Amino acid sequence: MKKAISPAAAAELIPEGATLLIGGFMAVGSPIRMIDALVARKIGNLTVVANDTAMPGKGIGKLISAGLVRRVVASHIGLNPETQAKMISGEVEVELVPQGTLVERIRAGGVGLGGILTATGIGTLVAEGKQIVEVDGRPYILEKPIRGDFALVNAQQADYLGNLEYSLTAHNFNPIMALAADTVIAEPHHIVPIGVIPPDGVKTPGVVVDYLLERAA
Repeated sequence: MKKAISPAAAAELIPEGATLLIGGFMAVGSPIRMIDALVARKIGNLTVVANDTAMPGKGIGKLISAGLVRRVVASHIGLNPETQAKMISGEVEVELVPQGTLVERIRAGGVGLGGILTATGIGTLVAEGKQIVEVDGRPYILEKPIRGDFALVNAQQADYLGNLEYSLTAHNFNPIMALAADTVIAEPHHIVPIGVIPPDGVKTPGVVVDYLLERAA
């Protein structure tokens, strides 16, 4: 059985300078209460790996606004002018990664691969400084795997063993990120008895989940 802990207790587990894989797509499927707890704790120098940085005051955007992020690895920052301004000023380092490449690099980190080969970015700035591998006469960029110290994921439901079920597009990066971190903290909307989630509804097995956030009051 997994013991549910408060967001504040979960935030205490995360040290200064940690690398966080944070699920969500423009804050849909993001662990909102966990993000709020990190803002309240005010730990900084974080590296955030995510699809995006949402918008000011929303989702990951709250971490940006609070000045807690040192580095971002994401597929776009176009809807968050604060991230853009901090990138230009040098306050936040931003690595932009094509979306498909980003999720595959995280998946590679989760399943123990040494990297992925992709043609995306060949002949552009994306390829600069990276190893090029030729396969059947075609060049590919070797993109290295991504892992995090913590994966912060949002789920529709968790059972008492920590098995997670996601809802519709809130799946996004969450199940992949849950495989690619040393510690996984899940924020479910509901915690239900074992058996409520059908076996084929489990997208993240409880064995990889370390902590569940208790349900909101």
